[in-house]
Amino acid sequence: MRNEALIGYLLHQRPYQEKRAIYYLFSQQHGIVHGIGKKGAPLFEPLQLFATGKRELKTFSQINLYQAQLQPPTDTSGDPPKDAVTAKATAPDNNAIIEPQRYQYIKGQQQYAALYLNEILWKLLPTEDPMPVLWQHYQHSLQTLKQPLSAHALRLCLRQFEHHLFNELGFALTFTHDSTLTPISAHDEYRFLPDVGFVVQNHSMEPDKTTISTLQPMFTGTEIIAMAQVGIANTTLSSWSRLHRYLIDHLLDYQPLQSRLLWQQQQRYQS
Repeated sequence: MRNEALIGYLLHQRPYQEKRAIYYLFSQQHGIVHGIGKKGAPLFEPLQLFATGKRELKTFSQINLYQAQLQPPTDTSGDPPKDAVTAKATAPDNNAIIEPQRYQYIKGQQQYAALYLNEILWKLLPTEDPMPVLWQHYQHSLQTLKQPLSAHALRLCLRQFEHHLFNELGFALTFTHDSTLTPISAHDEYRFLPDVGFVVQNHSMEPDKTTISTLQPMFTGTEIIAMAQVGIANTTLSSWSRLHRYLIDHLLDYQPLQSRLLWQQQQRYQS
């Protein structure tokens, strides 16, 4: 890159020298881009800057808020069957224009949720791999998090975004058949393995119950069939949450997420 204009969102930063920082930018043009720039760039705001450098760590200059109107996401990534999100707050209007809103409107638990999205992106996405569809969904998720949301609608927003992230990372989940290509039965129980799929639980065997209970989520056939039929919706939210949490933990090699720990601490403080 040579003085190339980028539009993106700051996901993470760490200090570098007295007045500069190392930035992890999720750009519309090149995906995740690492660079060094002047301290003070805000989170959750669209930024425009110029990037220069041939190596992985670029030099960022002229970092400013991007004031142009931003379009809602156009999904071409292949959703799971009937991926229905019933919360109105998370459903984009394809005829609308989304205008940037100020960072201070993300408050409370929604701020922790936005930090969670940032953390899984900068930890899981490869460097300089363009993902324009996911970038649009991230942009839309931030706009959703700036609206008043119930706890249920907040969880729906996060599950939807995680779904689009898994699509970009190549996780095509199958909910109609198990690992042996046998149709899912409402009368069986299944455990989920990321590289295999749903594995029917054979109760005549003596599995390692500790491993299964702590690492591999269990699902009834009825749950899986509902997930296939209605997608991410109010009635299936609990099932999707268990599945997505396990996938995130697996992809991160079970390393803790700081945003999740902060969220849990905040909930304990409020209770």
